[in-house]
Amino acid sequence: MSSSSAAPRRGEKTEAAAAKPPMRDALVAAAFQLFLERGYEQTTVDDIVALAGVGRRSFFRYFPSKEDVVFPDHERCLADMTALLAAGDDTDEPVGRVCDAARLVLRMYAENPTFSVQRYRLTKKVPGLRAYELSVVWRYERALAEYLRGRFAGRRDGTLQADVIAAAVVAAHNNALRSWLRSNGQGDASATVDHALGYVQSAFGASSGGERRSEDAESTEDVVVVVSRRGAPLWRVVQEIESTLGRE
Repeated sequence: MSSSSAAPRRGEKTEAAAAKPPMRDALVAAAFQLFLERGYEQTTVDDIVALAGVGRRSFFRYFPSKEDVVFPDHERCLADMTALLAAGDDTDEPVGRVCDAARLVLRMYAENPTFSVQRYRLTKKVPGLRAYELSVVWRYERALAEYLRGRFAGRRDGTLQADVIAAAVVAAHNNALRSWLRSNGQGDASATVDHALGYVQSAFGASSGGERRSEDAESTEDVVVVVSRRGAPLWRVVQEIESTLGRE
């Protein structure tokens, strides 16, 4: 065999290995190539591993199911969100904190706009993926609500406030995110999401007076005004007051 056909040297092998994408990324890339060519339903796990050049066991080492390969980074993002919320303290404005946590989801999508747009289009076509996505969104909302419940503990309607604000943050974020995805990932996604979350902060944040109004409502006492004739005996006035309070 001539020297020109000799095996690559060790340094060349290292460079080739460095250029090869990690197995997890290779599986995701193979899956989406097949989804776009054949359709999601027509693509099997065996098809994906064959194109990626790995074994079936390798696929399930990274992804529990075919659905999970469509959303490869949500578990990491959820862990980052939970860590961000846990790292806060009582000096943080709670509504602003959950809005910052929601921005982590946007950052995940904005890291790879092309992939995010492809996934958005695929999810719209496949009802099963849409249901899967909704379950992921619910987990984000639950993480935000649990943080707010802890911050609002002791407030009247604290749990209700936490759940409503968490739902509002998710709704505002997703509205802006989908608008960006529908535009094929064009424009400033961060500015779009900031604008949407601004509505939530203006309605519920402390700077808007929302927290103060809530606390004032808890301390407000009922005032009852009773009109009586001049000279009416005291027992009659008391009777009218009791009758009025009884109707409240």
